[in-house]
Amino acid sequence: MLTDMTAPAELIMINLDSPDPVAHAEFYRQLLDGEITHSEPAYTMLRTGTTTIGFELVDGYQPPAWPDTAGAKRYHLDLYVDDLAEAEELFVAAGATRPDFQPGAGRWVVLTDPAGQPFCICPRPQG
Repeated sequence: MLTDMTAPAELIMINLDSPDPVAHAEFYRQLLDGEITHSEPAYTMLRTGTTTIGFELVDGYQPPAWPDTAGAKRYHLDLYVDDLAEAEELFVAAGATRPDFQPGAGRWVVLTDPAGQPFCICPRPQG
């Protein structure tokens, strides 16, 4: 067990499997107002503030099912928004899909990105 108060590592980016890195990154660029810092068909990077997301081409990519109680979820992103309904409308117009299964009971909304990966939009905390 590490006992030093200084963390031995620092998270510098998150990498996501993708069937189309350029389009996948562009979708999140629109949602997060980020900057594409590297773009090629096999790998694209998006920077938003202090976070970088890499999108890596995976041949034969298959998105997870939603919900998928039998399989392992690969990842999901949670995004703060000011208005759930407005954000859902904007994100669907940008290419997201709203699955039927919604476990948030109005507290958040699950969407899937164009590559089929789920992500949640959550109301920004007030105050």
